Amino acid sequence: MRVCLLASGSKGNSLLVESGRTRLMIDAGLSARELRRRLDVVGVAAESIDALLITHEHTDHVRGLGPLVRQLDLPVYLQTDLAGQLADVGKPQCVHEFAAGEDFTINDLTVSPFAITHDSLAPVGFTLSGEHGKVGVATDLGVVTRLVTESLRGCRVLVLETNHDEEMLRDGPYPWPLKQRVRSAHGHLSNRAGSSLLQELLWKGLESVFLGHLSETNNRPELALTSANQVLDTQNICLPQLIVGQQNAPQTWVAQR
Repeated sequence: MRVCLLASGSKGNSLLVESGRTRLMIDAGLSARELRRRLDVVGVAAESIDALLITHEHTDHVRGLGPLVRQLDLPVYLQTDLAGQLADVGKPQCVHEFAAGEDFTINDLTVSPFAITHDSLAPVGFTLSGEHGKVGVATDLGVVTRLVTESLRGCRVLVLETNHDEEMLRDGPYPWPLKQRVRSAHGHLSNRAGSSLLQELLWKGLESVFLGHLSETNNRPELALTSANQVLDTQNICLPQLIVGQQNAPQTWVAQR
């Protein structure tokens, strides 16, 4: 299993998960042209992607959805409540619907969508499981529920949200209603909340952790890393590598060891 963040942040999000027989994209929050350019950068032909999974309908997760599906005849998997609401799904015949809590299979990967709390129609996180282990993706959630924690247990690679530093958000330029929205149970996880989730998910098989969806206004990579390292430095269960997601460039592939 390999994971690559193509983009991560408030302006656009997309990532790749690859197993021996399957290559999946989760979210398409950049233009189709930019997504294809970044795929080229990491050595992936767009035509080799088997399916696109969508977490929720905010623009920074679906900007390139319609054009990418039209260009590639790409199967796209949408939560049932969302499938009928998106203005542009590319080609309706390419849409596959799913329900949170019900697993489905794409080639050799089992996809398990789980409900999260965010100010969108029907947001989900995903785990993807195959012969070589399990990858978990949970960004754009305002609070960590028991369901989120239990869904993400046993992952070898995690993509977790560390959106903002609480003090930077409090003292920063956002208007108060937007600050309240970000901090709410339907907003985004802070560095502290994301690190608390990481602490719950430590196990001997955890190899890599991506810190994702960092705000360019209310966070800095070193703050997210410091918070996560405070968790890792006080345990002797595992030694995962930490990778901070970037907005402007794809990350290098991270392979399970």
